[in-house]
Amino acid sequence: MKSIRIVVAACALILLVAASASAQQAVFVVRHAERADAGMNTPAADPALSAAGKARAARLATMLRSSGIRSIFTTEFVRTRQTAAPTAQAFHLQVVAIPSNDPAAVVTQAKAAPGNVLIVGHSNTVPDVLKRLGIKEAITIAEAEFDNLFVVVRPESGEPTLIRLRY
Repeated sequence: MKSIRIVVAACALILLVAASASAQQAVFVVRHAERADAGMNTPAADPALSAAGKARAARLATMLRSSGIRSIFTTEFVRTRQTAAPTAQAFHLQVVAIPSNDPAAVVTQAKAAPGNVLIVGHSNTVPDVLKRLGIKEAITIAEAEFDNLFVVVRPESGEPTLIRLRY
């Protein structure tokens, strides 16, 4: 009888931990990878990724392969969609493009999405997205920085946690 109680208690503990973990959401936020026009005096209106950018997008997909991404949001621009494409392909997901001038919409959709989310934005939109996700720390991204990977862990209640990585 005592061993049955121990097994029942262990199962209850496992269920409690699993429920707690599933109540959290991880939101991965990146700036698009390197543009094909980077370094030019007059950049194209909607440039694609450079070879280095395509390699970085592939690296992002490799890095996130065990992350359980269930939704991907980008802006309407080619470079953000191309950055997300390898990850979308790896997870068999459709990318949802949201206008870059509406960061509130992308955050609303990300918060409502089940599971973990990837958001691909721009050097001027990523800091706003992070702020809207509840991050109080001021974030800046230099024009030549394409390797930031921000991970926002959103618990069911309480303050989110930010982890800043490079990839």
